[in-house]
Amino acid sequence: MQRYQVIKQVGDGTYGSVWKAIDRCTNEFVAIKKMKTKFHGWEECMNLREVKCLQRLDHPNIVQLKEVIWEHGELFLVFEYMECNLYQVMKDRSKMLSEERIRIWSFQVLRALDYMHQHGIFHRDLKPENLLVSDEAIKVADFGLAREVYSVAPYTDYVATRWYRAPEVLLQAPSYSYAIDIWAMGAIMAELFNLQPLFPGASEADEIYKICSVLGSPNYHTWPDGMQLAVRKGFRFPQFAPAGLQSLIPSASPAAVDMISAMLCWDPNRRPTAYQLRQHPFFYQFGLCIPPPIERPYVITIDPDEQADYNYYRRGQIHNTGYSQPLQELSLFPSGKLRNQQHSSLASKAFSYGFPDVIPCIKRPVAGLGISSKHVCSGEDLSLSTASGGGRNPMLQFGENDYLALQVYQGYP
Repeated sequence: MQRYQVIKQVGDGTYGSVWKAIDRCTNEFVAIKKMKTKFHGWEECMNLREVKCLQRLDHPNIVQLKEVIWEHGELFLVFEYMECNLYQVMKDRSKMLSEERIRIWSFQVLRALDYMHQHGIFHRDLKPENLLVSDEAIKVADFGLAREVYSVAPYTDYVATRWYRAPEVLLQAPSYSYAIDIWAMGAIMAELFNLQPLFPGASEADEIYKICSVLGSPNYHTWPDGMQLAVRKGFRFPQFAPAGLQSLIPSASPAAVDMISAMLCWDPNRRPTAYQLRQHPFFYQFGLCIPPPIERPYVITIDPDEQADYNYYRRGQIHNTGYSQPLQELSLFPSGKLRNQQHSSLASKAFSYGFPDVIPCIKRPVAGLGISSKHVCSGEDLSLSTASGGGRNPMLQFGENDYLALQVYQGYP
């Protein structure tokens, strides 16, 4: 840990605290998350859900995990530093965001989702707090609830912040997949236009009530599986006619409303994929293009260690020790206000995707970096400074007519 000089604490959560630090070797800012759980070996660290997922992900719109350090039973995750999250950008604004900015942010998030889904991973906790923003890009963060598509069902229903939770999760469907991320993105995109949540339910039942009041109540034509699930659960949907998204999002163009409507489809099997959404006229008419689709092999595998409950970190006794290495994602910043949060989920596809090899950036530390399993951090000891900092990060300030240029990344779809 001698390589990093801690500056201040920028966040604290149930599973870890986050610190802003500077890399002494590169003079770059980083975010270091110190996990609160004790770890008994390197293999136990590698079995974290975030670790399994991020080993397979390397994309410019996913926050980069630079290094993982395991010392004396403590785990430190080193990430690239981002100034704020999307919720912080929206919450204090008095002026609406431009559609150009919303278009570019939405396109970049969909690029990340498309990449994740093609690699057999769905996020399960997409919300404004987990989208980190810089001058150049928006990036998906916090893979603590992410799931691999080959995981054995049933899945836990306690996923996603309630306001962004798909209806199949609210009804506790036994299985779900990528479409829950698409629903969450639709709710986020609507919030970007209004600067207010579209479905701010106070409970699961109230969340369904809010969705029905906006989209209209489902029926056996619009969502047959959902109606059958509701009957089995003894639940009756409140009866509403559609309110019309165009009237609820007056600042959005018809193309934007059409795309949001497609994402907020009751039936998860009828929601478009992230790849299909990237071809929507909302993007296409402005010259945002995509490469040919990646062929997706059929894979059948079962992960015997997968838990079906909301167990954020497994604590099994694994006696194989190791050193340090890059892995997980997290919410790097406090969310400001308390928000009612839970997560959503979706009916699985009939196929799953194969996985590439572990990405090259997942590597053990080299000699000379002052990082090993035998030395605790000295100087700026992360384990001692829990009373420091905690101040809010400055919000990005956007000018009235400024425009966030689309970043083109070579080698990524």
